[in-house]
Amino acid sequence: MANIITRIIPNTLTCGNLVSGCIATVFALSGDARMALLWIIAGAVFDFFDGASARLLRVPSPIGVELDSLADDITFGLAPSMMLCCYLRPVIGWWCLLALVMAAFSALRLAKFNLDKRQTSSFIGLATPPNAIFWASLTCMPYAIVDTDWMPWVMIGMSFLSCYLLISEIPFFGLKFHNLTWRDNWRAYLFLIGCVVIITFCVVRACQYGHPELATFAGCACILWYVLYNLITLPSRK
Repeated sequence: MANIITRIIPNTLTCGNLVSGCIATVFALSGDARMALLWIIAGAVFDFFDGASARLLRVPSPIGVELDSLADDITFGLAPSMMLCCYLRPVIGWWCLLALVMAAFSALRLAKFNLDKRQTSSFIGLATPPNAIFWASLTCMPYAIVDTDWMPWVMIGMSFLSCYLLISEIPFFGLKFHNLTWRDNWRAYLFLIGCVVIITFCVVRACQYGHPELATFAGCACILWYVLYNLITLPSRK
């Protein structure tokens, strides 16, 4: 009995990720971007612990791998794509459906990840969770940022760029720590230090302006920092 319970723990967490993505999509459709963002973050937490629990309990399974990809495409593919689609629809109408292309590329990225044996401790191409957090955070911003004729199309263009990053051959480091030494994890530590600075700055500025929703820009800024930091350190990689 204990063995059966141990085996279902990772898949239960994965299902939590999938349900979180479904709830995020519902909130996206209802126009509540902040709740959708919170549920995407909840899905990311489930996604982190399902793999960690499978390794800790030593109960990996082929079904778990496939289920994880299906859940990830809902939470980190469909949900943020739907958020962007609903965010842009009032200003560009049904052209907003172009944003859903990102869900398809997220699925393609996840399928490639399952087959690519190079991606164990790092990633080839941008992972779906940071991409999702970027777009979910951006769509929590006030509509003032798209209050021009051209800005919505810039965002569509940016979504196409993120589609490219998802399936690109650009290496991205992962936040998997096998130990806590600076020598082995200096890239991750510098990234996390930068994130703390960015989040602190965004929160302080949001409080100063009296617009708490501006603090969600921290999510966008941290992911931009992640992408730029990887591109800057790319020449030094072996």
